[in-house]
Amino acid sequence: MKKITTALFTILTVSVFAQEGWTLSSGKVEKYTGIVTANGRIGILPEDKPFATRSVILNNVYDKEAPLGVSKILLGMNFANLDMTIDGELITEENISDFQQTLNMKTAGFTTSFKFKDKAEITYTVYALRNIQYTGYIDVKVIPTKSISLKMTGKISTPEEYQEPVSTFRVLRDLETTMPILQTVAKSRFGRHIVGTSATFIWHAINSTREHQRPELIHEKVSDYENYLSFEKELKKGEVYEFAWTGAECSTQDFEDPQSESERFVIFNLLTPRDALLKQHKELWEDLWQGDIEIEGNLEDQLDIRLALYHLYAFSRGDSDLSIAPMGLSSQNYNGHIFWDTELWMFPPLLLLNQDISRSLVNYRSDRLGKAREKAINFGYKGAMFPWESDDTGEESTPAWALTGTFEHHITADVAIAFWNYYRVTKNMDWLRERGYPLIKAVADYWVSRAVKNDDGSYSIKNVVGANEFAPNVDDNAFTNGSAITALQFAVKAAETVGETADPSWADVASKIKLYKFPDGTTMEHSTYDGDIIKQADVNLLSYPLHVIDDEETIRKDLKYYEPKLSPEGPAMGQSVFAVLYARLGDAKEAYRLFKRSYEPNKRPPFGALSETATGEYPYFATGAGGMLQVVLFGFGGLDITDDGIVQKDPILPREWKSLTIKGVGPDNKTYRID
Repeated sequence: MKKITTALFTILTVSVFAQEGWTLSSGKVEKYTGIVTANGRIGILPEDKPFATRSVILNNVYDKEAPLGVSKILLGMNFANLDMTIDGELITEENISDFQQTLNMKTAGFTTSFKFKDKAEITYTVYALRNIQYTGYIDVKVIPTKSISLKMTGKISTPEEYQEPVSTFRVLRDLETTMPILQTVAKSRFGRHIVGTSATFIWHAINSTREHQRPELIHEKVSDYENYLSFEKELKKGEVYEFAWTGAECSTQDFEDPQSESERFVIFNLLTPRDALLKQHKELWEDLWQGDIEIEGNLEDQLDIRLALYHLYAFSRGDSDLSIAPMGLSSQNYNGHIFWDTELWMFPPLLLLNQDISRSLVNYRSDRLGKAREKAINFGYKGAMFPWESDDTGEESTPAWALTGTFEHHITADVAIAFWNYYRVTKNMDWLRERGYPLIKAVADYWVSRAVKNDDGSYSIKNVVGANEFAPNVDDNAFTNGSAITALQFAVKAAETVGETADPSWADVASKIKLYKFPDGTTMEHSTYDGDIIKQADVNLLSYPLHVIDDEETIRKDLKYYEPKLSPEGPAMGQSVFAVLYARLGDAKEAYRLFKRSYEPNKRPPFGALSETATGEYPYFATGAGGMLQVVLFGFGGLDITDDGIVQKDPILPREWKSLTIKGVGPDNKTYRID
């Protein structure tokens, strides 16, 4: 009887979690990769130690990486580290038990809990507040199991690369309201920005603004790089004690006076009741999750898919006109620059599920159209030429030694394709006239000037690095040519839509750009390709998402030929493309195999953060998240972006799933369910 009861309990537990599918939990593990809490402006990356945070990343705030280097996103001042001392003993990972961490994707809260000896149970949750976008909030609960003396220390730790830090503590006053503020202000590594960071404790059970009602605060400036604020409290056994630590970080990228602005954000959090503050944060995340994907019958896949979508939402916001770097706000990898990763991989899922965020992504590019026009002129072309790596300026920010920055030109077509797709989904004519068409037109003019006419009347695009970056400086790269064809064709449609006359050369060049074939009809990766290992599924992108190659025979030939050519050292997106195509061909088994291969080898313990490659250690790879989500939406879900908007064609379900439900699709928030 006992065995039956245990089995039944296990089944019920799994069922409950399958129904929920919102949380990822782990105890202490040997290898650890944390999951960032982010709000599109700042990212807070926790560690597997009590009250420890690895980093704070600031979106779109750059300084040079080195005196002769390119720009690099800033590692922010870390305001999210705390120290807790009980009865004079500092809590560390060595003297605690029952350590547990849980990411709640629904509320974007990262909770850590543990026991300190037989003296106390401690829980705290880290939020990057969606509503107060330059701030973080750490909500702490202490339950003494014995009477204890508690000391809590909040810190602002400034990375050594900052210049001239000034660390202070002040108690600001307005009539009877007192506001204690710990603060550090410093210049970024080469002085391009001033960064101001403020922080304070919040006590929920009392009026924290009255100085005589809160614990005495002790300021300790260890150095200008280490600024501490502490309080002490005697707690009786069973006396639940709750408080919070909040910090705000601002820079001259976004504010004329980042010091004062960071103080105001902290004061707002200090004087706003916790329930109201967190309620608004959670409501904003509830709005985001109106666009969601539900898998019935496979809890692991549900959690993997939702974690991917969580990261795309966490790394972006609809009111920012900012884009998403390959690693989002989890690290400084790739210098926090913006690549084709956004337009080709992350943008399509967001375009289906959240048009506000997708508008920010395209607006990021139109805001930098002027610099793209300058680049085209500087390289002897017309129109607009977008950088391979972009930062806040819109100029080329790829390191000069990397050939991609000088020769990987398909990015210019990728941007225009994303723009037309945004219009196709939203039908926002005002946006198309003001932002969309001017950019699409400039891109079309670029490709006409970039293409070279051959003796037979065809056109070639020469000397490029394609999506397959293992083959630099080749002629007629398949994806570069296919994306140029598509961008030119879209330009003709965009002109007609806004009532303009399309330049006749757009359609002429598009119809005559060369694509090379092997004798059996398989598409060649470039004009001299002879079977080398490839980094990306370059050719296969012509079938999805470009629709340049649409006949089933060629699609199958290209799939069969290029899947074995894909390097295990390359990023996982190639497998995603293969999976989408097999799903659209009606082969659910092959599609699911490649879907799992597109990300599963890249998962890192304990929560499943995606690394860029199966052998690499650089999570979280938001580009990979975009790829796997496209398999679900555009492969199994059968969704497609057309001139008529979002349509569904021949969805197909892997046998591992009972159903697939896609919610909040398009401006009408449609729901698609496949059983």
